[in-house]
Amino acid sequence: MSVMVTTDSVPEQDRIAFWHEAVSRTLVPMEVSARGGGPFDGRMATDRVGCLQVTTVEADAQRVSRTRTLIARSPRALVAVGVQTSGTAAFLQDGRRAEVGEGDLVLYDTTRPFSFDYPGRFTARVFQVPRRALGAPDSALRQATGRAIGTADGFGAILLPFLTNLASTAGSHPPAVATRLSGMVVELFDTLIAEESRSGGPDTDTAGHLVRRVRDHVDRNLLDPDLCPARLAAAHGISVRYLHRLFEGEGITVSRLIRQRRLEECGRELARRGRTAPSVSAVAQRWGFVSPAHFSRAFRAAYGVTPTEWRDLSTTRQAADLVQAAG
Repeated sequence: MSVMVTTDSVPEQDRIAFWHEAVSRTLVPMEVSARGGGPFDGRMATDRVGCLQVTTVEADAQRVSRTRTLIARSPRALVAVGVQTSGTAAFLQDGRRAEVGEGDLVLYDTTRPFSFDYPGRFTARVFQVPRRALGAPDSALRQATGRAIGTADGFGAILLPFLTNLASTAGSHPPAVATRLSGMVVELFDTLIAEESRSGGPDTDTAGHLVRRVRDHVDRNLLDPDLCPARLAAAHGISVRYLHRLFEGEGITVSRLIRQRRLEECGRELARRGRTAPSVSAVAQRWGFVSPAHFSRAFRAAYGVTPTEWRDLSTTRQAADLVQAAG
């Protein structure tokens, strides 16, 4: 049975706050802002099909964005395919911007920042699966995001009718059938990622491909305290100057990227609970921060709290989740 959420009975002055909470709870935590001047209207219907979540959204003009801070605080690893049923959107992820029209598909990863800007009323369907269910490598997934995928021909023409039919019958399948159907969706998503990553490969996007290689190298070597722009440039056979030029369109410098990714991993590790949870200084040293004082200042600048306060907040949230689950 579908879980329905609507702003119909919510006072006008409270609707955006209500919608923000509903979107963050149903999909992933995001920032939400309305674009229109009148009373906001929105509704969502959500169904589960095995490991797949299907959500239909109809709402007024708005902008939604998943920021690095929200990712660090709630690192839910999902891969989603959105179907633009009506209206348009501007979609941004991994440094690429796509204009999404009616009938188009978009693919995105909730562990990296993204945003959707809807200039008018729209309807969209969102199909989410756990990242761990997919076999696609991170490098291929990163190449496949940030694009509008047409459905007039190619693999999009195969995927769209399947997803449309599945959404219309999502709440009617017995568990065994639902599990098999979600497995089919996972295979289709893997195929989509493979197809899109090939079309966006180095032959068609040399600079973008190199940026993705550098980002992947950063992710693989965060534990190296000597990781720096000079080493990155040498590893990829380019000059430091050219490396910085590559990142001019990324909205972040190379040094800031390294520090940001390290802070994100520190945030995740500090949120761990139990006897084996490492100390703050051990986490800092593990992720390449030589000076505990520098780590504390950088962490506070990024997240507004000290590492110790972050750990306490995480423990409080986890305890609240356990109490809620027990109830």
